[in-house]
Amino acid sequence: MRLRSPDCRASVLEKLIMNKTKALVILVSLAIPLANLRATPQDEQFQQIAHDYIEAYLANHPENATELGDHRFDDKLTDYSADARDQELARAKQTRQQLEAFTDLSQVTGANNVDLRLLKDNVDNEIFGIEELKEWEWNPLVYNQSLANSIYLLVARDFAPAEQRIPNLRKRLEGIPAVITQAKANLKHSPKIHTETAIEQTQGAISLVREGLSPLLNQAPQVAKDLGSIQEKTAKALEDYKKWLQKDLLPRSDGDFRLGADKFRKKLRFALASDLSMEEIMQRAQADLAQTQKAIYETALPLYKKYFPNTGKTGLGDKKKVTVMVLDKLAEQHPDDNTIVGYAQKIVREATDFTKQHDLVTVPEKPLDVIVMPEFKRGQGIAYCDSPGPLEQNGKTFFAVEPTPKDWTAQRKESFFKEYNNYMCRDLTVHEAMPGHYLQLAHANEFRAPTLVRAIFQSGTFVEGWAVYCEQIMAEQGYGGPEVKMQQLKMRLRVICNAIIDQGIHAKNMSEKEAMDLMMKEGFQQEGEAVAKWKRARLSSAQLSTYFVGVAEHLDLRDRAKARDGTAFNLKNYNDTVISFGSPPVKYVRELVGL
Repeated sequence: MRLRSPDCRASVLEKLIMNKTKALVILVSLAIPLANLRATPQDEQFQQIAHDYIEAYLANHPENATELGDHRFDDKLTDYSADARDQELARAKQTRQQLEAFTDLSQVTGANNVDLRLLKDNVDNEIFGIEELKEWEWNPLVYNQSLANSIYLLVARDFAPAEQRIPNLRKRLEGIPAVITQAKANLKHSPKIHTETAIEQTQGAISLVREGLSPLLNQAPQVAKDLGSIQEKTAKALEDYKKWLQKDLLPRSDGDFRLGADKFRKKLRFALASDLSMEEIMQRAQADLAQTQKAIYETALPLYKKYFPNTGKTGLGDKKKVTVMVLDKLAEQHPDDNTIVGYAQKIVREATDFTKQHDLVTVPEKPLDVIVMPEFKRGQGIAYCDSPGPLEQNGKTFFAVEPTPKDWTAQRKESFFKEYNNYMCRDLTVHEAMPGHYLQLAHANEFRAPTLVRAIFQSGTFVEGWAVYCEQIMAEQGYGGPEVKMQQLKMRLRVICNAIIDQGIHAKNMSEKEAMDLMMKEGFQQEGEAVAKWKRARLSSAQLSTYFVGVAEHLDLRDRAKARDGTAFNLKNYNDTVISFGSPPVKYVRELVGL
């Protein structure tokens, strides 16, 4: 929420004092400048530590800085050398030691109280990544941040005139061969699936360099007139890298894609920042699986009678069969590679109108574009929401949708789009755009605090949990009728399966057959979706658990608020409050709202 000027505080509070939930939002936003006026010496000490750490973090991760909206380092790329890692590790350990001095949380006030704990967790996560995870040795996808995304960020977003962005683009293109040299030196025994995906994405990077820069270069042809030779040199370096991935790294890609129980447990703790243990997550997921299967059958039953009126009562006892028949019927209406983007654009408008009409949450007036997913980003999910960074002054959100791979058979493509049918696209749009990621991140970007800790280190569990929670509240309000409710419950089953296979694959040696059976037989997923998720689960670890844990924590929080407020509970005021603190872990939001 934007900070309000002091001269309007009284009038704002007079209007809102009768509504305690909304008043809380205003008081929290006012607390930040007031806290600064009475900042303790410990506040000032923490703010300096946080400032120094973040300054170094942004300088050492220039692509992340660009994505966050800090454009001081737009001409640079990450240094992946051993010396750079050693310096980063030393800096992280020094910062962690400085933070240990704050033994009493009451020493820091206002937003600093939460941000101190957030910074500790993120510094610990960085140390874990360097000392134990060591992805630069085995995960070639790490380098794509520099090889492709660094370029895309300068082209896709109009944060500055082309005359300012093109010189930085030039510097980054010139720096790519050095990154390739470092990648070749660092990568040892990668998992085969990671190398194969890196080969696919490197081809996307080549296409980006050769063909995807025109939208920027055409805006300032005089500045870009001699860039062609640099583009070709960079594209050839990427082609050489692709051949190296194919001929050198792939034959020795015998690494295990499974993280292992010990590393997975540690990474999960950092990824979730939750009070739930790995074992508790699995127990809750398995219980929720049974409950959601029951709910989807109960939703399917009247639709079964509607779509299959002549079947009588025969077979109604086979709950899974009834559910599958209804889902298959709904899947008959689906888009394809040629229509998916246009259909998503239409549904964004529809979901926005519904959210406003039902007064579910304050809708921001920020631009949103539905686009075809860039080729170099494909292979890890059907869609994503790319919001402007919290440090960006302006900028639109991109809701990117992935077409099916060109080498898929017609049958597999058909299966995939049956999964992402017209009704499922509505639920997906709720998750990615309205009132899910697009809306929540637009609100988060309005949050202000004495440090940038909360802006830079957003909780994936909060963000993904909010989006899944929004699927449920939209369905509860009747969005799309029972047909969309079926897809919301099916997506909930997917979220549950995500958590189970995430833990099962990386900590329990779950096989491909076991994962596919879970997704298709228990989660009712189409074969194309299950195949894609099996790939994603091997490429990632801990992230797939954020959806389930996040929605569980968001729903628990809403239940507590309802129990506290009783008949005074107002859904819009509650939602506005929850997303007014940025994107910290849900446990801190629970603390901030007094629950």
